[in-house]
Amino acid sequence: MTMRSVGTLLEQVDLMRLQVMPAANARTTMGQVFTPVSLARLMAGLFEQPRTTVRMLDPGAGMGMLTAATVAALCQRPDPPHRISVTACELDAQLIPSLRMTMDLCERECEALGIHFEANIIKGDFLEFAANQLEPLFTATPMRYDLAILNPPYRKIQTVSRERRLLRRLGIEVSNLYAGFIALSLQLLQRGGELVAISPRSFCNGPYFRSFREMLLARSDLRGFYLFEDREEAFRDDAVLQETVITSLVAGCTQSPMVKMVNAHDPADEMPTIQAIPFDQVVYPHDPEHFFHLVAHQDGQSVASRLQSLPATLATLGLSVSTGRVVDFRATAHLRRDPGPDTAALLYPTHCERGHVVWPKIGKKPNALVINEATQDLLVPNEPYVLVKRFSSKEERRRVVATLFLPEAVPGSVVAFENHLNYIHNQRRGIDYHLARGLTAFLNSTFVDTFFRQFNGHTQVNATDLRTLRYPDRDQLIALGRAVSPDADQHTIDTAVAQEVFDMHEEGDPTLGQRRIQEALALLKLLGLPRAQQNERSALTLLALLNLKPDTSWAQAEAPLCGITPMMEFFQRYYGRTYAPNTRETVRRQTVHQFLEAGFITANPDQPDRPVNSPKAVYQIEATLLAVLQTYGTDQWEVQFTAYLDTIETLRERYARERSGRRLEVQLAEAQLLYLTPGGQNELVKQIVEVFRPQFAPESEVLYVGDAGQKFAFIKRDELEELNIVIDEHGKMPDVILFERKRRWLFLIEAVTSHGPIDGKRHDELRRIFVNATAGIIYITAFLDRKSLQKDLSHISWETEVWLAEAPSHLIHFDGERFLGPYDSGYETGSHP
Repeated sequence: MTMRSVGTLLEQVDLMRLQVMPAANARTTMGQVFTPVSLARLMAGLFEQPRTTVRMLDPGAGMGMLTAATVAALCQRPDPPHRISVTACELDAQLIPSLRMTMDLCERECEALGIHFEANIIKGDFLEFAANQLEPLFTATPMRYDLAILNPPYRKIQTVSRERRLLRRLGIEVSNLYAGFIALSLQLLQRGGELVAISPRSFCNGPYFRSFREMLLARSDLRGFYLFEDREEAFRDDAVLQETVITSLVAGCTQSPMVKMVNAHDPADEMPTIQAIPFDQVVYPHDPEHFFHLVAHQDGQSVASRLQSLPATLATLGLSVSTGRVVDFRATAHLRRDPGPDTAALLYPTHCERGHVVWPKIGKKPNALVINEATQDLLVPNEPYVLVKRFSSKEERRRVVATLFLPEAVPGSVVAFENHLNYIHNQRRGIDYHLARGLTAFLNSTFVDTFFRQFNGHTQVNATDLRTLRYPDRDQLIALGRAVSPDADQHTIDTAVAQEVFDMHEEGDPTLGQRRIQEALALLKLLGLPRAQQNERSALTLLALLNLKPDTSWAQAEAPLCGITPMMEFFQRYYGRTYAPNTRETVRRQTVHQFLEAGFITANPDQPDRPVNSPKAVYQIEATLLAVLQTYGTDQWEVQFTAYLDTIETLRERYARERSGRRLEVQLAEAQLLYLTPGGQNELVKQIVEVFRPQFAPESEVLYVGDAGQKFAFIKRDELEELNIVIDEHGKMPDVILFERKRRWLFLIEAVTSHGPIDGKRHDELRRIFVNATAGIIYITAFLDRKSLQKDLSHISWETEVWLAEAPSHLIHFDGERFLGPYDSGYETGSHP
């Protein structure tokens, strides 16, 4: 298949990405996760230094999306380089043809600007390529690069694996391929060379990545980190759920005193927050583990400072933490579903619910372990412990989930803990009751959760993490244990920790802001906002419209008149979120507009005739909603909110009602409107007539438009008959027919939303319907976006075109001898765009 596209370099490569995205099993075995265009564009924009000559390295290049993005970014600079040389490594032989095509496209892009471009494609393992470059035995003068950009494979490597041995030979000790790729790329950079990589955040902590962290600190100047609120969005097409971070660094330079920290909802976020943070707040100078603390906001810095000032560790408290000793697949013969006279209680994470032990439980997991000689080392005395889940599920709000274990929770003198639980103990015995209560409350606090997220980018809680954490002293923990009951809610826990541990009241609590934002996010979800508005920006907008500061209760919510600029000032002053001034329109377009549509707010109540787009426009929370929100967190909340929902639909329901209640207006000609029923493919039909037609068939006339609600919404029968086209009332017509008289081209366009594209069968079907047409026929399938196209890409017929409404100025041609032209004999002439 060949693709020719009227469009940008990146869009052409992205369409190839959608076509050849690996299946789930390939990603599992090779660690492949392809880079979407929005992420590639973001990463390429992080290179800063101007260069006249660029030698670029793309390890694990895939089909070259990152190279294409970097070339496009370099070409768009006011001072583009004179020469670009790319070395791209790819192990998967099936991707090499696409990679070559991308390099050809890059060369064409550069030639148009007079930039010399050359590419060296390495068909093989990047690890071996790098080893051959770095070991003097193979080369005396290894190639050194100016830029390295990479989305490395994410795959664990075993101690005895070939990859592990090769990396160890080069002095690199890592447990995951991504860290090995980054380490080697860094070593291949010349002094002052720049590296930009996206990877999981798991390297920020844990013993397995300690040497990797030490290497980064010794060999580079870490310039910045780019974080994402939504872990699913960076690689949405691949359903990657790991938390990722973009790291940018400069090789061989002394560490700068400040580092840039960027926080965005997703790669396409128009409103990321940016702040400069002292590097000693990212990696603490006296931390032997060299954990990386990626602090997204100012309140996070305050939390980190307070946690680090605490006096104790588990060791100084006389405590230890261990992983549960029962590995179930090794102890299968001794596991029992139901307890008996010769068994001890066996606890899994599933037995830990809301701070309490619930045992036994009916389910898939066993509840007991047989007591015998083989299991003696798996048991501990039935005494008080603090249990911490090693893995928190995505449903849990906290990363660190601690449970107080008390002897009365289970029968017997001994108990067993499964391997997915950590347990805090005193020389394998229990710990003081009030100390255990206080320790449980402390670990379950928002303070610890906020701090823990700064260095832990995945859902696993290692014993090392708990050992390196700072704790209150013994007396403070016991006082906290006496003040907080085991069934206390989050607010009570956080208030007690603030007072007993940090000796502060609510106005000084740095976690209050994050808790308010989380509450606002929960409300937006309850109110039915779409996913695109369930983000921090929208939560802050709601809080600003309510004048709700971190230490203001919901009962004190107000309804001030508030413009966009005052909202953003509110974000910064009270919640430490600083956005660029040029992002005001994003707040208006992506949040305030949706609030207005839902009826949550009113515009310009002080002057209703003021234009909404006026710089003086103001907004106010709707009175009924205000009264309901003032009950949030009280006993009245559920009753009031339920009553509110009975009188006003959620946003999704309201949008659906409005769509079904109004006709869709389509502009056929300057003074000619067509009204379609809303829904179905008609939104896309409107885009075809009003956007595609002026772009690709500006001199054409509309001969036919189908309707999701009625077959013939618009038809010019005389003109169709003039072209020898007979309409079959029972035949399946295309959604839109355009005719251009000058070239005698007939455009048959299918709008794909619920039905399929022009595949081989549909192609033949349309040929039969229009077999006698006295015009050349062009077959076009229209999609809303790339994601819609991806599902049907492999079914699209040859000698057809594809148009995407989200990229309206571009058209994709599938094979054939020409771009956008008819293939039917006798009607192939005419000027081609």
